[in-house]
Amino acid sequence: MEEIVIGKVVGYFAKIGVAAIRITNGELKIGDKIKIKGHSTDLEQVVDSIQVEHINVDRVGVGKDVGIKVTERVREHDTVYLVKD
Repeated sequence: MEEIVIGKVVGYFAKIGVAAIRITNGELKIGDKIKIKGHSTDLEQVVDSIQVEHINVDRVGVGKDVGIKVTERVREHDTVYLVKD
């Protein structure tokens, strides 16, 4: 499997389990498999919702800050990878 860096975690909201991610490369869309890795983070999941400024979107490109529901805690500065089969 190929892993392509697409962004960085810029924040985490524990009460609602949402990661704020800045997209720095490529495109992210619903249904994509992502991996979030950091010093103590190693999470892999399928993206089932993306929000930009509290509005649901299907896909997002470079330069956008998005909110994604995550299954585990992530940390600021973790790297986000798009996993290609």
